[in-house]
Amino acid sequence: MRNSIAMVTLTLVFLTTRSLFAVAMAEKQITHSAKNHELDNNDNFSPDGRFLCYDTRETVGSGIGNGQTIEMVEIATGKETVIYKPAASVTGEHAAPGVGAVSFSPVEKKVVFIHGPLLEEVDKRGYYDKANRRGAEVVADGSGKLVWVDYRDVETSRPTLPGAHRGGTHRHEYTLDGKRIGFTYDDFLLPQYDRTVGYMEPRADAPGGATHWFAVLVPVVPKEKAKPGELEKASGDSWVGRHGTMRAFIGKVREQDGSYQESLFVVDVPLEVDITTAYAGSATEYPRPPKGTRIRRLTHSWAGGTVRGTAEGDRIAYLGKAPNGTTQVFIIPSDGSDRAEDPSKHPVQATFLEKGVDAAPRWHPSGNSIACISDGGLVVTCVKPGPHFGKSLFLTPHGDGAPRFAFCWSPDGKHIAYNRQTQTVDEAGNRVTNYKGEDFTQIFMVDFPDTDGDGIADDLG
Repeated sequence: MRNSIAMVTLTLVFLTTRSLFAVAMAEKQITHSAKNHELDNNDNFSPDGRFLCYDTRETVGSGIGNGQTIEMVEIATGKETVIYKPAASVTGEHAAPGVGAVSFSPVEKKVVFIHGPLLEEVDKRGYYDKANRRGAEVVADGSGKLVWVDYRDVETSRPTLPGAHRGGTHRHEYTLDGKRIGFTYDDFLLPQYDRTVGYMEPRADAPGGATHWFAVLVPVVPKEKAKPGELEKASGDSWVGRHGTMRAFIGKVREQDGSYQESLFVVDVPLEVDITTAYAGSATEYPRPPKGTRIRRLTHSWAGGTVRGTAEGDRIAYLGKAPNGTTQVFIIPSDGSDRAEDPSKHPVQATFLEKGVDAAPRWHPSGNSIACISDGGLVVTCVKPGPHFGKSLFLTPHGDGAPRFAFCWSPDGKHIAYNRQTQTVDEAGNRVTNYKGEDFTQIFMVDFPDTDGDGIADDLG
């Protein structure tokens, strides 16, 4: 009888949490060298899944400004290759150029990343800063050949050159077809405006020898100046769908009672939008989006994290608050709203993890699972409607004092790479650390247990 009661209790607990806690796979360390290997929540796998790109920030000094190299590692062999290194740099509190936050193109063997001012530009531009950087692209063949994807123009005696920006772009993200690049943006000329989001398209007539034309997507208003319904900040953004016709983001919006809320928004960017109709701004006017874009508000309660959309463009995952107060992953149709008359367009809670979610989710390529971090461990959750929806499986240990972070799926969905600080030794076996005396960030990988290839983890019951 006692065993029967215990079994019923366990069953009830399982049904309540809708989660299956298990450590299923072995962690494999991919990098071992005495430097940081920062994935930074980007798209780090090469299109063929053989390589991972990363930056080396926090090795010799603080932040991306002290980032010295853009590199990649061959997963099968652990061989590390420098993709790009500036010809000269200065480190410390005032650093330049600073390189980091790298992503692979999903269709070509090239990478895009943040690049601060060249050393010869420092006298005119100043040192690395969030409003003093550009996007750079390098072919990942070791040649180090660089092209600038955007052009920075901070001249105040005339309007900003069409297609240029006046500050710094960050978190560059290719669309899955490689034709558009999304980013966050900070303005140098009008710093009273907070961060916003934008996109680029390749054009032969892009200014200053850049390869892409720049445009903001969300017209924010100055800090603490918003009227009800206006946005003061846009961030946490990513593409929804393959072609970049939607960019989801977290917007800081003024509510009717004068308070602020962070909620989930989408800006529609149809393929026929002419990016050259965007206004680049001036010393007194903030840039404006191209004609034909539209902003939609999807939630009116708190939303957070870096939001992520499916490759098919039908759903968006974000962080929200569960009824028990924990932070969990929620999913909403990309054309949905928490105020829609149709209940099928409302958000639904997708994870039911005891310790909540530490970092924003990412989708399996199939759209049937998401991955996130909970209690420092990597966990996958089935989000395909049906009997397994909301069930979770830990792929790594959790609560072990060695938190995993900055994870990404491989293009085929068979592996997940992530960062972890771990003890590192030199060739003589001596422990080595970064400039702060901390263990280096290394890259690890774990297999996704999916024997039938349906995008849902095995052993979910």
